[in-house]
Amino acid sequence: MIFDTDVLIWTLRGNTRAARAIQRESERAMTVVNHMELMQGARDRRELALIKSFIKDLGFRVLPLSQRIGHRAAILMEEHTRSSGLTLADALVAATALENEEPLCTANANHFRIVPDLRVKVFRPE
Repeated sequence: MIFDTDVLIWTLRGNTRAARAIQRESERAMTVVNHMELMQGARDRRELALIKSFIKDLGFRVLPLSQRIGHRAAILMEEHTRSSGLTLADALVAATALENEEPLCTANANHFRIVPDLRVKVFRPE
């Protein structure tokens, strides 16, 4: 299961539902985009260390970008960005999930509803 940045942030902020959603999965992954978004949100070195520890301690695989993912994300952008507002980051996350044949757990299901064949597991923080 790939976890979107929002679910990871909920967990880091102490949301027990998010933590349980992650704990229930034996195979935990995030895209390199999610990883970079988490690092970008760190306010200081202490938070950055906490994020790195969180990723390591929970055994997350960080899925890298590839030429195939980039190509698929570009196609998604071309087909959907004008009509739905699909962002670059969301296109890369969706393409990574599709190429790795993994479902995506996110509270932002609306961001991904237009992506054909993407398996989305909707997370509700409350």
